[in-house]
Amino acid sequence: MSTDGQRYSLNGETMGSRYTALFYAAAGIDADEIGRRLAQAVERVDQQMSTWRADSDLNRLNAAPEQQWLPVPKELTTVLATALRVNQQSGGAFDIAVGDLVDAWGFGPGEQTITEQSLTATSLSTRPSAGAALVVDLLHNQVRKRAPLHLDLNGIAKGFGVDELARCLEGFGINRYLVGIDGEMRARGVKPDAQPWIVAIEKPRRGVREVMGVMELGDAAIATSGDYRQWVDVGGQTYAHTMNPATGAPLRNTLAAVTVVAASCMLADAWATALLVLGEIEGPRLAQERGMDALFVLHDGEQFKEISIVGGQVQEHIEHRPTDQPNDSESR
Repeated sequence: MSTDGQRYSLNGETMGSRYTALFYAAAGIDADEIGRRLAQAVERVDQQMSTWRADSDLNRLNAAPEQQWLPVPKELTTVLATALRVNQQSGGAFDIAVGDLVDAWGFGPGEQTITEQSLTATSLSTRPSAGAALVVDLLHNQVRKRAPLHLDLNGIAKGFGVDELARCLEGFGINRYLVGIDGEMRARGVKPDAQPWIVAIEKPRRGVREVMGVMELGDAAIATSGDYRQWVDVGGQTYAHTMNPATGAPLRNTLAAVTVVAASCMLADAWATALLVLGEIEGPRLAQERGMDALFVLHDGEQFKEISIVGGQVQEHIEHRPTDQPNDSESR
């Protein structure tokens, strides 16, 4: 009989949402202690990387003077370095130096008075990119800004938080799990009956929670970015929360959502945002060039059109099957 055949399910609040951990382990393990460690793991990420916490390490970095090295926690250094790498590999599409835009459009902390005049001024302002103005020293865990920067890690921190949940479970010797925060998920191993983990892909329709399809997930992570969970209405026009660094304004393309499967949830999270920003032509092209696994969902009138890429090759549509994940969906 398997020694890791008992199913456990733990969850809690984090980052304005909930984290979940489904796993199989031996009967009698200290589930309470595992639950405490999971909560500590995501709390550490939130304390370091939240824009909503005035005392976070990220906000300390945002307020720091330019041209001065600032010591930061190792986890934050790792996320910042990864953000810069994806920034370079995506041609600047993924840029964490959009905090001023996020705030101006009402998606950041605090109440914002949004006017067309103020938004025009913000979108036309000259802003340095993180790739050009942020220096990360991984060896000594320190960061230096070459220019004023308002960094926002909402496109990558949640994925890193999922990876921290996975590392926590693996620290207890658990190697059959599915962990997640909203729609960002990471899996390892298979269930005791040798079946893979099945996760849902949500239909990107505003105001509706409906499964569009599913994917099998094994020893990999998945993340989705889209235009259907957070938006504002300005002058009768709706704008989604993802910013285009090239225009200094919210995205305006035909993509409704992009889902990416990668080795880590941090990478899946960042690349889902980057490909969404790149749009319906350049996004799939770059995914193919890089040999990625990605699902692009495009607006097609009142319906949706899908482009599914596996290993850089265009594939058939995803299969519809029951899912293992809890009732949490992509909310960024």
